[in-house]
Amino acid sequence: MENETKKPLDPVADFILATLAESGSAAPVDIARALGEARKRTSEKPDAWRRFMNPVKQQMVHLARAGRIEITRKGVVVDPEDFRGVVRMRLAVAKPQEEAQED
Repeated sequence: MENETKKPLDPVADFILATLAESGSAAPVDIARALGEARKRTSEKPDAWRRFMNPVKQQMVHLARAGRIEITRKGVVVDPEDFRGVVRMRLAVAKPQEEAQED
């Protein structure tokens, strides 16, 4: 099992991770707007970024379950399985091994 190759990430997940690496934290709507701007076609309406909202939210939950990012509400990390309202996402804070073993 150790030699198995990892599945490549979804392009939306890659975009989320790249954006968070640059900015620190972001709301799903900010990611969707940036993604819409990056993939914009000349014939699209100004609100075409909205089509990226569901994929961004789905990948946000997927990345949080995998431990790659944290979903926060009012600055507090929330469970990716049970949250609602206005949230932000940030890269996951790595816990040092020593602290995890002491508890």
